[in-house]
Amino acid sequence: MMISEICKTAEQKMQKSVDVLKADLAKVRTGRAHTGLLDHVMVEYYGNMVPVNQVANVTLVDSRTIGVQPWEKNMVQKVERAIRDSDLGLNPANQGDLIRVPMPALTEERRRDLTKVVKNEGETAKIAIRNLRRDANQHFKDAVKDKVLSEDDERRGQDAVQKLTDRYVAEVDRMLAEKEQELMQI
Repeated sequence: MMISEICKTAEQKMQKSVDVLKADLAKVRTGRAHTGLLDHVMVEYYGNMVPVNQVANVTLVDSRTIGVQPWEKNMVQKVERAIRDSDLGLNPANQGDLIRVPMPALTEERRRDLTKVVKNEGETAKIAIRNLRRDANQHFKDAVKDKVLSEDDERRGQDAVQKLTDRYVAEVDRMLAEKEQELMQI
């Protein structure tokens, strides 16, 4: 049936939006160190831009420090510069072949800034979800115009898509609330 296909496609795309949000929220750091923080830092490696974890071993030294050990000596400065120039506000310290990346303690002001970033990411995800609802509803309207669906089926389909939209928007709200709570913990 056509309704279930449109709903299924919409649901898959909405799930992708939630997954993207989850990845974006993981980038927003709390006071604790985690290796995933550097996943999006790109470094130049023989003319190509690659993630740091493809040219170095990224480990946790302790709960507030990430250790980055490039596999090639000549990459130490490049990796250090890439981390420093990233928008993460980190200040790496070069210790020969190991780069230590201490996590600065979050000030109250920085926490508030990060909550704004988190809310903005959430709003972007909700907009994406609502756009998917609009697209699905447009498919239903087109199907009615082409006489493939009846108006009752269109209404049923739109109700189903609305339920999906509500469910995914609630999921986004839940994720945002969790991240904000995590950010505000001292």
